[in-house]
Amino acid sequence: MKKIEILAPAGSLESIKPAVRCGANAVYLGGENFSARAGAKNFSRDDLIKTIEYCHARRVKVYIALNTLIFDYEMEKVVDYVKFVCNLGVDALIIQDVGLAKIIKDMAPQMPLHASTQMSVHTLSGVKALHDAGFNRVVLARELSLEEMKEISKDSPIELEVFVHGALCMSVSGQCYFSAMLGGRSGNRGRCAQPCRLPFFADGGNGHDLSLKDMSIIRNIKQLQSIGIKSAKIEGRMKRPEYVATAVRACRAAVDGEDLEEVMGELRAIFSRSGFTDGYYQGNRGKHMFGIREKENVIEANRKVFAKAHQLYKNERQVIPIDMNFIARKGRPTELEVSDGNGHKLDIFGSVPQEAVSKAISEEKCEEQLSKTGGTQFFCSSLNCDLDKGLAISSSDLNSLRRKALSLIEEEIIKDRAKINVSDLDLKRPKPYTSGETSIRARFMTSNVPKEFSSCEFVYVPLDTQLNELKRLKDMGLNIAVEIPRGIFGKEVWCYKKLEEVKGIGIYDVLASNIGAIKIAKDLSMNIHGGFALNIVNTYSLQFMKDIGLKDAELSFEMTLGDIKNLRGDIKRGIIGYGRLPLMLTRNCPAKNIKTGCKGCKKSSVIRDRKQKEFPLMCQFGCTEILNSVPLYLADKQSEINGIDFMVLRFTVENSVESVEILNHFNNHAKKANGITRGLYYRGVD
Repeated sequence: MKKIEILAPAGSLESIKPAVRCGANAVYLGGENFSARAGAKNFSRDDLIKTIEYCHARRVKVYIALNTLIFDYEMEKVVDYVKFVCNLGVDALIIQDVGLAKIIKDMAPQMPLHASTQMSVHTLSGVKALHDAGFNRVVLARELSLEEMKEISKDSPIELEVFVHGALCMSVSGQCYFSAMLGGRSGNRGRCAQPCRLPFFADGGNGHDLSLKDMSIIRNIKQLQSIGIKSAKIEGRMKRPEYVATAVRACRAAVDGEDLEEVMGELRAIFSRSGFTDGYYQGNRGKHMFGIREKENVIEANRKVFAKAHQLYKNERQVIPIDMNFIARKGRPTELEVSDGNGHKLDIFGSVPQEAVSKAISEEKCEEQLSKTGGTQFFCSSLNCDLDKGLAISSSDLNSLRRKALSLIEEEIIKDRAKINVSDLDLKRPKPYTSGETSIRARFMTSNVPKEFSSCEFVYVPLDTQLNELKRLKDMGLNIAVEIPRGIFGKEVWCYKKLEEVKGIGIYDVLASNIGAIKIAKDLSMNIHGGFALNIVNTYSLQFMKDIGLKDAELSFEMTLGDIKNLRGDIKRGIIGYGRLPLMLTRNCPAKNIKTGCKGCKKSSVIRDRKQKEFPLMCQFGCTEILNSVPLYLADKQSEINGIDFMVLRFTVENSVESVEILNHFNNHAKKANGITRGLYYRGVD
């Protein structure tokens, strides 16, 4: 079985040597824009050229992270950057935005695409959907257990990558809007302000009830390898080179079957939050997974620890075998043939050897000098010396010949990197979109839907609603559609069966907010309506969604009204007009951090920030949505909203009377001044 790839983070040039010299097989990094770690130093174009040459000369792959959402006005700039990196011969692009992926597949079909963990893929159906879209690899959600990974891996048509160490977000990646809503800094744009690390209080919790420990499953790398995972990824592009070195060294030790105790202790000393957790991997979620950066953690990271880590990457790692054949003949220049076993072969010629006056050079002496490859990435795998007798060759001549040969073969290896052909097609801009009359849709968390909502275009209710309840709602005159959960960890089979049952009573419309959910509904030939959590922010993502079968889609609430108005394409689109916006989707509820865990949780649990604002917690299908402290409200702004076909009213904590009142407000464009937010539609995000 091929060894699992060790994939290291690099936030700057300073982290490249630590990653490579400590045993990484690949590195991932971001350019100056469009990377999910905008706060890292990142790489200029010149830095990137140097990095690719350095890494490829050592048989280390380079993946470029373009894993943010891209607005229409940015697309030409990012496409220009894609053309640049294709010409450099990068090994893959890591993508979040499906619109950008669609463009790249049209422009450079040979470029391997890796689906970022920001795409929230946690099901086999999600993996298959991205395979159909042309992706070569998927980075799975960090919340998956070993057993769930096994189920995905055994039938996966493409490579799978798993995070094995690093910071653990409270939210499923790609499903966090906390930083955007509270401060205008979007995690989906690489600018997360990490509000989850601030004090948030669940009743009975410790006051940091949105902060998880760093995850580490390095000890389980061989197990991951055995179930077919291709790449073990380390988080940490914001961290310093010593962290990268130690984390890579720990992964290398795990892959090679070495003892891990010492290096894991050093890794914990360099950075941890109350230690590490493997709770998601073990399927054991709860209070033990929570942690913060404590004083003791900082004290552990002392100069002595960092000095020891620095020694890990002091010297080159010799990884490329070189075969040598040395020939010395009277009256002819010396000749050194070198090959790397990978198709690169060179003949290097030296000076004409003199006849020995006293002592002739021996084969042993030639072998000794020519095999001194220390300080390079090469090691002498085999060496043959063919000498005429009685020749004098100096050590300096042999050393010069060897150095020249290794330098030239390194150049050949660098030149050989595969550049990707890029078409000269201009970025296609679909025709401007003209929306129809704006309709109202409503989304409920239960089947307790008032009859007044029969005027709505659609009413979304949960997929687990009992069939007799669905029939009752239909008989009331409601146009019912069912909502597939945003988090369907381990529940794909259940989803298929429930949708088949729903079709059996004549309901054919589905709200799907995850690429995997879309695949499930598509396989059952249902009418698919895309949810906000698909993170659609540009024309090309809308077109992608139409291409894979969606009837219409909700746009991301991280867009401004101006961005929405300017969208093109020919698929119907809508926005959320009312509701407590879901700021996080998490698989480890904050209420689990209280002493009694979920047993002590009230159905109407909340968390509070330092200003005592309350954020409701809504648990369904094994996941928790953390809702905003106040509802979004656009009833009185409808005349300002252009370019949409529908508005969605999301009801969560409201009772029947309140929900009907909100519906009437929207029908009458009623004003409401207090206790609301306009969301990001007017202020936007960075």
